[in-house]
Amino acid sequence: MKRITTLLIIAAMLVSVVGCASLQKKEKGALIGGTAGAVIGGIIGKKTGNTALGAILGAAIGGAAGAYIGNYMDKQAEEIERDLEGATVERVGEGIKITFDSGILFEVNKSALQPAAKTNLENLAVILNKYAETEIVIEGHTDSDGTEDHNMDLSIRRAQSVSSHLSVNNVMVTRFNVVGYGELQPVADNATSMGRQSNRRVEIAIFANDKLKSTAEDKINEG
Repeated sequence: MKRITTLLIIAAMLVSVVGCASLQKKEKGALIGGTAGAVIGGIIGKKTGNTALGAILGAAIGGAAGAYIGNYMDKQAEEIERDLEGATVERVGEGIKITFDSGILFEVNKSALQPAAKTNLENLAVILNKYAETEIVIEGHTDSDGTEDHNMDLSIRRAQSVSSHLSVNNVMVTRFNVVGYGELQPVADNATSMGRQSNRRVEIAIFANDKLKSTAEDKINEG
């Protein structure tokens, strides 16, 4: 499992963001005066082209309470990595990022889940229900083959298929934020078949909800 510490990631990202000459004035103002971690997360997501990563970093609270949340996520990530087939599981800051190759989940140009994918998501649902104090972002992504409108629609439908199967398995829909990005966030070169395969994916970001953050802060204060 790839482990990345919160401080190293946030420091590197914020240096890049603040030092970037192209950073818009309103973004600088939000960074200086904003009260929500989501401001930083949104800017990081925009600058890196990875909104799942931005969502996780934007939700971080840091300090001893963040360490408490990190321990909660460590246990959850270990179970996810153990029980899911063909998924990349990364511990990022105070959250977890899961990447599914769409070839594992769907047939080419389809949004209906394949049988193995359903089993995988059912295993994931058990873990998400065990660690219920989290919010979940589900993102669909495609390569650049086909029209931009088609790819956007396909990515949305695929993300919805994943969320629907998790909800059928008792994961509360109120925990979900479901979105498709089509071909807008490539992670590899669309000029190669291997690159296009990497770009066809579903990413899931898991991070603490307000209840878990409050619990973490209370535990630290009690100590």
